[in-house]
Amino acid sequence: MAPGPWGWGSVVAVPVLLALLFGGARHLQRLTVAGGASADLRGRAGGVRALLVTAHPDDEAMFFAPTVLGLANLNLSLMTLLCFLLSGNYYKQGEIRKKELEQSCLLLGIPASNVTVIDHRDLPDNPAVEWDTQLLAAFVLKHIEANNINLVVTFDAGGVSGHANHISLYTALRYLHSERKLPEGCRVLVLESVSIFRKYISILDVPISYLLPSDALFILTEEETEQAKRAMRCHRSQLLWFRHIYMLFSRYMVINSLRLL
Repeated sequence: MAPGPWGWGSVVAVPVLLALLFGGARHLQRLTVAGGASADLRGRAGGVRALLVTAHPDDEAMFFAPTVLGLANLNLSLMTLLCFLLSGNYYKQGEIRKKELEQSCLLLGIPASNVTVIDHRDLPDNPAVEWDTQLLAAFVLKHIEANNINLVVTFDAGGVSGHANHISLYTALRYLHSERKLPEGCRVLVLESVSIFRKYISILDVPISYLLPSDALFILTEEETEQAKRAMRCHRSQLLWFRHIYMLFSRYMVINSLRLL
């Protein structure tokens, strides 16, 4: 049989390239490629006081683990998490999910004392509900001011998965930023939403992420990726079959690229 229009060289080159990428990943160090962003954060007197704002328990492991672990390499003096969860939530598992969240955060280096869960009836865990921007912004700003936060991390306008609750968080932070309500010097990084193709090619997205512009790029080592997966497994109530596939193939378990607002 003929080798096809690319010839046998290309047939051999593809598996060789894959082997190099997967083999090379074992030796990757955590990287921060951020233009002025990482230099600015590294140079801050008193260190980085970071706040991760998520919509649901498991967001921190499913989407933001590379950022949480990567920030530990910067001048980090505090890492806190603000999560919105209604006890009578969409799947009626509020208390269970809160405990799972604390276990996951502990594995990612965030102690339970630094985890705040907002339980408000007007902020339901429902993919069809857009949360009130003013209400969200008030909760976030109060937490920022109470903890002297100088870096906030959350979703971008695409919400990674298009979830309305994720997008609501971006809208609230964009409002605080555009209206100049954030404390002076407080920066906001939003997690880049990528195409469905890039989302599920795991470490094969590393060269693409390198080539495309971003303000911060975090790539986990193999050991750190296993740490992120252990954190994800803490969310036992949510570990349906497709989440196991997600952990294997999603680039968000290994790579986070972010942009400054």
